[in-house]
Amino acid sequence: MSGSQVLTFTVGAAAGVCVASALFWATKREKSPKAVATEPAPDASNGINGINGVNGVNGVAEKTPEKAPEAEEKNQVPAEDRPADAPESCPGVSSEQAGKSSSCNGCPNQSLCASGEAKKKDPALADVQDRLAKVKRKILVLSGKGGVGKSTVSAQLSFGFSARSMDVGLLDVDICGPSVPRMLGLLGQDVHQSSEGWSPIYVDDHLAVMSIGFMLPNQDDAIIWRGPRKNGLIKQFLTDVTWGELDALIIDTPPGTSDEHLSIVTYLQDAKIDGAIIVTTPQEVSLMDVRKEINFCRRVSLPVLGVVENMSGYCCPSCGHTERIFSPSTGGAQAMCQQMDVPYLGSVPLDGRVAAAGDQGMPLAQLQPDGPVAKCIDKVIDAILTQTDKH
Repeated sequence: MSGSQVLTFTVGAAAGVCVASALFWATKREKSPKAVATEPAPDASNGINGINGVNGVNGVAEKTPEKAPEAEEKNQVPAEDRPADAPESCPGVSSEQAGKSSSCNGCPNQSLCASGEAKKKDPALADVQDRLAKVKRKILVLSGKGGVGKSTVSAQLSFGFSARSMDVGLLDVDICGPSVPRMLGLLGQDVHQSSEGWSPIYVDDHLAVMSIGFMLPNQDDAIIWRGPRKNGLIKQFLTDVTWGELDALIIDTPPGTSDEHLSIVTYLQDAKIDGAIIVTTPQEVSLMDVRKEINFCRRVSLPVLGVVENMSGYCCPSCGHTERIFSPSTGGAQAMCQQMDVPYLGSVPLDGRVAAAGDQGMPLAQLQPDGPVAKCIDKVIDAILTQTDKH
């Protein structure tokens, strides 16, 4: 073997040894428990923790304990410390990160928070308090899921209060799905404005109504609004509508826990709101969202007056027998109320005349005064008055 061949062989062998050594140490490092332990935790939990009030967050937090305190701290921002149109991840106007946090990017209040102006109390809160000073009871009607008959219950409760010669107002803040004008028989009515503000539409001497449905040129028009515009209209409803003296103001809200709900709770925080009624159906698919709604109320310090179980069973118009249609696989609303420690206000059976009353815009008691549904609605009203008079 020549000298050049020996040199080539030596260099190649040395290179091979180096490569093998590098591979060995790389493999050993990957298998090392210490390397796994120091690897950053997945960032996916941040996206889940951004959704306030989700029970499943706790499960993620247990896997990444170092993230749990931060997530819990973010979720504890009180409603009054967060603007109505702020994102869920808002650090709060009193926080040192207000207007500076990455979660503030894109928020319409970012410049106000950064300058400290947002810490000042919204003058609209005082306006709402003054406008509703003569309203004795202020009641929100909520539902975790759509299609459970929330607006139907709101309408029939309003009719029921009015039938007792109580002055009642019904405010429809379901901006994208305003069904109250039809259910109250007020389609085609227009809102009138005076120097004192907007005048509600009256069904009779005791029942006044306000809804965006009165402002639509065409009832079939879709309302495609983002959060800030919805919040602006809700604010105007609360500050500009001249309700006068009322025994009760019932506020019909959209399903879920979103911008409209945060706006209402924020604007009413100084107006001494009595609490919320939550409407559900018996099956677990609905109840699982009602639990979220109850936790939302607790998060924003909104008292839960109680839960109404709608469509609790089919009421035969011939014999009066009630048959369970939506099977309460987990015990229904009453069992859930016991578990969640909230009042159970009563149940309303499923009856075709309820739908007919809603389509015709008339009180159910007028269609069937002595019917089982009308009696159930009356019992629910008694239960509501019992709860509100406690406060």
